[in-house]
Amino acid sequence: MKTFRCACGNNLYFENSQCLACGRMVGYLPDQRTLSALEPLDKDTWLAVSNHQPYRQCKNSVDYNVCNWMVPEQDAHSLCVSCRLNHLIPNLTEAKNVALWFRVEQAKRRLLYTLYNLNLPVIDREQDPDSGLCFEFLQDINEYGEFNTAVTANQNVVTGHYSGKITINLREADHSARIEMRDKMNERYRTLLGHFRHESGHYYWVYLIENTDKITDFRALFGDERKNYQQALADYYQYGPPPSWQQNWISAYASVHPWEDWAETWAHYLHMLDTVETAHDYGFKIQGSDISQPGVGAHMGDNPFATAVFDSLLDDWCRLSVAMNALNRSMGMDDAYPFVITDVTLAKLRFIHDIVLNAGLRSFPAPTPSQNVVTG
Repeated sequence: MKTFRCACGNNLYFENSQCLACGRMVGYLPDQRTLSALEPLDKDTWLAVSNHQPYRQCKNSVDYNVCNWMVPEQDAHSLCVSCRLNHLIPNLTEAKNVALWFRVEQAKRRLLYTLYNLNLPVIDREQDPDSGLCFEFLQDINEYGEFNTAVTANQNVVTGHYSGKITINLREADHSARIEMRDKMNERYRTLLGHFRHESGHYYWVYLIENTDKITDFRALFGDERKNYQQALADYYQYGPPPSWQQNWISAYASVHPWEDWAETWAHYLHMLDTVETAHDYGFKIQGSDISQPGVGAHMGDNPFATAVFDSLLDDWCRLSVAMNALNRSMGMDDAYPFVITDVTLAKLRFIHDIVLNAGLRSFPAPTPSQNVVTG
């Protein structure tokens, strides 16, 4: 994630909707992949200073102040390209849900920023009504005890993926509830953005792996996804991960099933890319060596230096994550990246890098009904 510049020269950040130096409204231009200062043209139209083109505010910005993405004037949609992916949003008659929805939207836009920068296809429900990408942000039903006023959350919303639909339990946007669940699940890392990245991995497995010539290579690295998923999930929750899971999987949950191994490794690949880009943008040096700009996506499908690009990314990531963990410990905080990359997980990350690099060479047919499996 980069920082941006206002027309006045002040630094802008991805979530900003106003420049605190000059007071201009700012908005993200998805078609330009930049955050721009805006000048009013009329009641509903703004001129982007960066490209001198007219834009409108997303309806979710005007109505709820939860979005800072702009809509090109010629686009007939009232919602931006991020918000129009929403299939269901929380019940906004509950005041706290607006704040939780705002956090969910921030995480979703960070995911989309990376997907668009990688030139990965974001196929929505208008293009593919049955399996296009969409999001549902749902809350558990709260049950009140008969003889007390305590609220007990009935966990009936499962964060997961089904046929292009990514569901996020709104409790994941509540910091205390998420940390409670992280401890209950014995996890060392659990974030909203991590959920989005993980679930997007399930979405892209269908388009990039299944029914392609990559399926054999996938099975050689991740295992045979045709094994019973529900049984594998039940076994994991009953018996836990294998004793030596750290040698073969990036996380304990990745050991559940090849689908989860792919989704967890995919999420970690996106973690690497976005964090290294941020460190590069801030001019980080580790032991005197620069953190380089990630090269993936610059020449999608036509990069003769794919191996060198990945090796550079991995080297930067390893140096950076060690430094981040040391800094966190100095502040008395948990490690920012509490994971170990082994030779086995390295091969999986390299495989995903190659898949992403060549994604631009492929067309993406709609999934078949056999692909409609609920994954977590």
